[in-house]
Amino acid sequence: MHPFHWLLLAFLLIPLAEIYFLIQVGEVVGAGTTILLVVGTAVLGAWLVRIQGFATVARIQGCLAQGEIPALPLMEGALILVAAVLLLTPGFITDSFGFFCLFPPTRRFLVGLGLKNFQMHSNIPRPSQNPDDGHIIEGEYHREDPP
Repeated sequence: MHPFHWLLLAFLLIPLAEIYFLIQVGEVVGAGTTILLVVGTAVLGAWLVRIQGFATVARIQGCLAQGEIPALPLMEGALILVAAVLLLTPGFITDSFGFFCLFPPTRRFLVGLGLKNFQMHSNIPRPSQNPDDGHIIEGEYHREDPP
């Protein structure tokens, strides 16, 4: 399936699932409580995004000060941005995924999955991968100049 089709499907199904779930929660706890829960998760999420974002910026600056490339902190920062968008979107399903992206152990797990997926679909040799697979062919050669 083409990535565009996945996005289209997500943009159609996620709002429908959110509306359904909000109605179900509203029937159980009431409309006012449901609205308070949605606003509360957005406020809590914004506060956590702020804290995690500043911590990630500090890690990026630390890497740069040591002369290292801050690849992993930058990837974590991108996931924090995704978490912010998900947490500010009204609904409990997107909030769940947002908090999942915001929690440091699961965020590092997602970054690791992304790196594995990238390495599997690229021609970049993995650090533990020996390019010649341990086969060494010894031989001699000499250069012959053209006449």
